[in-house]
Amino acid sequence: MAQFYSAKRRVTTREIITVTVNDLDPFGQGVARHHGKALFVNGLLPQESADITLTEDKKQYARGQVKRRLNDSPERETPRCPYFGVCGGCQQQHASVALQQRSKRAALQRMMKHEVDDVIADTPWGYRRRARLSLNYQPKTQQLQMGFRKANASDIVDIRQCPVLAPRLEALLPALHDCLSSLKSARQLGHVELVLADNSPLMVLRHTAVLPAADKEKLECFSHTHNVALYLAPQSEILEHVSGDAPWYTSNGLRLTFSPRDFIQVNDGVNQKMVATALSWLDVQPDDRVLDLFCGMGNFTLPLAQRAAEVVGVEGVPALVEKGRENAAFNHLHNVTFFHENLEEDVTRQAWAKHGFDKVLLDPARAGAPGVMTHIIKLAPTRVVYVSCNPATLARDSDALLQAGYQIQRLAMLDMFPHTGHLESMVLFVRE
Repeated sequence: MAQFYSAKRRVTTREIITVTVNDLDPFGQGVARHHGKALFVNGLLPQESADITLTEDKKQYARGQVKRRLNDSPERETPRCPYFGVCGGCQQQHASVALQQRSKRAALQRMMKHEVDDVIADTPWGYRRRARLSLNYQPKTQQLQMGFRKANASDIVDIRQCPVLAPRLEALLPALHDCLSSLKSARQLGHVELVLADNSPLMVLRHTAVLPAADKEKLECFSHTHNVALYLAPQSEILEHVSGDAPWYTSNGLRLTFSPRDFIQVNDGVNQKMVATALSWLDVQPDDRVLDLFCGMGNFTLPLAQRAAEVVGVEGVPALVEKGRENAAFNHLHNVTFFHENLEEDVTRQAWAKHGFDKVLLDPARAGAPGVMTHIIKLAPTRVVYVSCNPATLARDSDALLQAGYQIQRLAMLDMFPHTGHLESMVLFVRE
């Protein structure tokens, strides 16, 4: 059989080498130097040395696996979760929260080429008010698995606790597993979503076959016993409300109702501080006209409307636009207009774009907002606040504002997802 050489294929050695880590990347990997290039090692922290073997050796970087750790960093923590290292949800429970924040702060600083002025954080444990747990019935053992995916694998880690989940949601896990395992249709379950609204928890159960009446009765009994609103999803686009009240949460003191599948910020504590900071940075005046792009159902839009003369929110998901309008009416805010528009298309043709704005806020998805940056510059607002869940696209979009004469006045790292590799941030641009 013929064999062909590939330039991308590099043979790694099983030779054991000793390295010392001097940095921590945002994903919780220790960073050392080896033959003049970065060497990434899972599980090591700055100031720790270890005997490792190389698992990957590329031209620009290498990866290694720990064989023996020779010392412990003073910032090493005992992970609170018994599944840490197997479950793919968290990557940094072995590092102190202070170290996690410093490493993310440094990474953001490098990418933005600007000093990070603030770290906006809240409690590092019990912060997740939303989780989606996979369900998988094992015919051999006749057991139902409920949990999260393994790191770098599709297998499920069967869990009964999760210390980053809001305590009310974590407390439901054992009883929820028992309930789902007892269903006749356990083989036809896809996943279960848990959300902690301000009024009560809720669950959405995805099932791929019609539930027998007895199963539905068991689920309703669970919902009443544990005060959990119950929704069933026989198809991905269908949602059947079985029991409980419609969910809502507060943003800057306003009550926002939402559908269980609507996007809401997972970390309520950081969200409250983030909204308050955005209002402060924009310095909204009573006669200001403010634009909120990628506005969702009004997480920022409605608090802005409490201070401004007029606020315009633009969002690409029609259900969120409708929910934003409902929430504005419920909170007696009549100076808000919501538009359903695709902000990746030519925005100059869209109705909202034909008016002037004093201040602009945008909170795009990971892809960023390349389609609107040029138009924001044309609108010439005095202040722009950009909320980002991806520092790479934030850095790219920021260049357009900087080249147009705006300057970064404040840069904050949002510790929205402690113990994970997610790096979120918020920037204030001011036109000089």
